[in-house]
Amino acid sequence: MEKKIGVYICTDCEIGKALDIEKLTKVAIEMKAPVVKSHPSLCQKEGVEFIKKDMAQEGVNAVIIAACSPRVNYDVFELGIPLVERVNLREGVVWSHPANDEDTQMMAEDYIRMGLLKMQKMEAPEPYKVEEPSKNVLVVGGGLAGITAANEAAKAGYEVFLVEKNEALGGWMSRIYKQAPTKAPYAEMEEPEINNLIKEVQQNPKVKIYTSSLIEKIDGAPGLYDVTVKRNGGAETFRVGAIVEAAGTVPYDAAKITEFGFGKYPNVITNYMMEAIAAKGTMVRPSDGKPVKSVAFIQCAGQRDEKHLPYCSATCCVESLKQAKYIRNQYPDSKVYIFYRDMRTPGHYEYFYKSMQNDAGVFLTKGDVKGITEDENKNLAVEVENTLLGEKIQVNADLVVLATGMVPVSALGEEILPPGVKPGDEFIPYVMIETDILNLEYRQGGEAPALINGYPDSNFICFPYETRRTGVYAAGSVRAPMDIPSTVADATGAALKAIQCVELTSRGEAVHPRVGDISYAEFFMQKCTQCKRCTEECPFGAINEDEKANPLYNPTRCRRCAICMGACPERIISFKNYSVDMIGNMVKNIEVPEEEEEKPRVIVFACENDAYPALDMVGLNRLQYNSFVRVVPLRCAGSMNLVWVADALSKGIDGILIMGCQYGDDYQCHMATGSYLAKIRLSKVAETLDRLKLESGRVQMEQVSIAEYYKIPKILDEFIKKLEGFGPNPYKGF
Repeated sequence: MEKKIGVYICTDCEIGKALDIEKLTKVAIEMKAPVVKSHPSLCQKEGVEFIKKDMAQEGVNAVIIAACSPRVNYDVFELGIPLVERVNLREGVVWSHPANDEDTQMMAEDYIRMGLLKMQKMEAPEPYKVEEPSKNVLVVGGGLAGITAANEAAKAGYEVFLVEKNEALGGWMSRIYKQAPTKAPYAEMEEPEINNLIKEVQQNPKVKIYTSSLIEKIDGAPGLYDVTVKRNGGAETFRVGAIVEAAGTVPYDAAKITEFGFGKYPNVITNYMMEAIAAKGTMVRPSDGKPVKSVAFIQCAGQRDEKHLPYCSATCCVESLKQAKYIRNQYPDSKVYIFYRDMRTPGHYEYFYKSMQNDAGVFLTKGDVKGITEDENKNLAVEVENTLLGEKIQVNADLVVLATGMVPVSALGEEILPPGVKPGDEFIPYVMIETDILNLEYRQGGEAPALINGYPDSNFICFPYETRRTGVYAAGSVRAPMDIPSTVADATGAALKAIQCVELTSRGEAVHPRVGDISYAEFFMQKCTQCKRCTEECPFGAINEDEKANPLYNPTRCRRCAICMGACPERIISFKNYSVDMIGNMVKNIEVPEEEEEKPRVIVFACENDAYPALDMVGLNRLQYNSFVRVVPLRCAGSMNLVWVADALSKGIDGILIMGCQYGDDYQCHMATGSYLAKIRLSKVAETLDRLKLESGRVQMEQVSIAEYYKIPKILDEFIKKLEGFGPNPYKGF
């Protein structure tokens, strides 16, 4: 169908008062837009009807709305056509620059040109729909998280396959004696809820349970995963659309904590061993079966410690309070000592903590345990310093319980770094830990890449549950240390994300963070040189390879970040509505004033996930930034193709600033490695510019978060000041 473009300029929200709308209209007409109109309030009902009338009567089938930011009113401007482009005149121009100013007007006119050029190059995207996509859900792990996820998905009407490696369901929860209180007044222990949950999942006809089973391999992509399960000496294959990884944790090896005498003194045990003793009914110590009348609990044993586990395992404080209750209930004359670094009892657990504080038989103090000794009767003496009492103390105990932490099973395999990365590098984009949980048939490895401490998250700030394998959602303590209520909520969330995935995939739409995007990458294979950059740099494993190193693209694995497009030196990868040629043309058609006008031009390539919203926040807060700037939104800083730098410099643009998400331990990059990859690519540009006798400082990268929007005006001013020191781009005017 022939494209007929309609440009609609809103005059509300101060746009009409701050800009010359007639000049903007003239720019659009000169760009050969067939229909160019203005309206006093496009986002109102009458404004939308104004556009739809032209669609019906004049055949407009591609709409450019020059008004507010594309991040607002997106539901209002759902016009039922795939070709809708937004030009940000409100937040991006009039709310962040002086009204009725020549430079502000030039900025608005450039944005109209850029929007039209983008639309002229754009093709209507069509969803990638697989034939007979599966909406079944695979849950790996039959503990509390796995059972909850299976139950919730099944109750929502989806078929579930639940795979557990042990003979029975329940995981760690099936081995505890009691669980900490979850109901008011939060003072008494409760029977474990896991038994009722097991019955519920076993009785649900939509859940097929595999026990004593392992995943042999998982091939395919969201909607098309073929799962092979090893069971009873045989194998069975079935298809699912999404996966919940709920494989859980194992206790930290207490033998590594040598300073507390574990393995040396029989009456030094772990919190996990304590639970097993309690489950037998009588609290006696291992060495001689003597009733336990005095117990010392040592918190953070091997936790929050760089030599062991650097993190808090979330449950240990509450579990020690619970186990202290075991002792006090069975032996009213007993004495319990709890030595902690910090007592962490979040939420309603604080009531339980207070009830234990009021127990005269329980002594709680902050302190550092310096040593444990044993006498000839196997009794223990615990030496503690830096207590709240301000002095060293020693307590005698029948039993010492070490609150050891939890280690995700996803962290138990061999660590493999990505190609070209060495231990100690400034930034490691991911660590692949090869275990035997999922066994994905992915080029980059068989498991979900690990983030910090082996947990397989994707972006724990913005996208909990989501791993860096589209359609695979981590839940429970394999995702992060968490207690029982948190695990239930987490597993429910993961089940909902799996459901979202299968539904979106069946419609040919992307999942997080570009939810609903129907575009997908297209490869012009005739020019492919098999350089492997797209397959190696894709953060989500969307591209496999054949035996000749040709990329094999899996659209339903793809998150539409376009990092592959930025990686490709031959520029063979594009999207119908986002391509190297499209952005390059936008850059090359920015109006660049002559050198004598002393109006430099700076392009800001802004990541749509943090940087572009931060720029919007500048406008929303009515802060001002330099009018010489032109902002080009990118799907991800990692989609930045270096040819755009050449396009900009050859046009006479004086400086290029890439604004990407922050990366590092906090991992705010929404596309995992995009911001980091952009920085690496720009370092190579700098070398090229230096060789060409162009100042490498003309190209710069900044990392910003939405919360740091107030820094942007200063960042831009300082960059432009630096460019003034270089002088105008020598290519200006050529």
